[in-house]
Amino acid sequence: MEWYLAKLIYRFQPKMANDMVHFEEQIRILEAEDELHAFHKAQQIGSREESYLEKGGKNLICWHFMDVTELLKLHSMMDGAEILSQSFKTTEPELYQKDIRLKAGYLLTNCTEQFLQSR
Repeated sequence: MEWYLAKLIYRFQPKMANDMVHFEEQIRILEAEDELHAFHKAQQIGSREESYLEKGGKNLICWHFMDVTELLKLHSMMDGAEILSQSFKTTEPELYQKDIRLKAGYLLTNCTEQFLQSR
């Protein structure tokens, strides 16, 4: 058995979202015999987790699984092993760098708060 990362894509549209359609990408870790098995396993998970939220007989949200768009075989499970890499192009590098610093600061704050609460 091998380990894989699979990207599952969901589509949903809350009734109060002013006709805005939302998409969510989820990265899942799977254990499978081969790539084809991992693909089918990811599709089964996605289909199984489709859901419909209703209130008072009205359909508020339809959470629709679209498909699996990426599979990545994990070759080694060791500390610091790279599992995903993405590249971005921008004509405004300062804005991108500012966004990275804001996200990192937010993450550090949350990690610190969780650490302090666990003590």
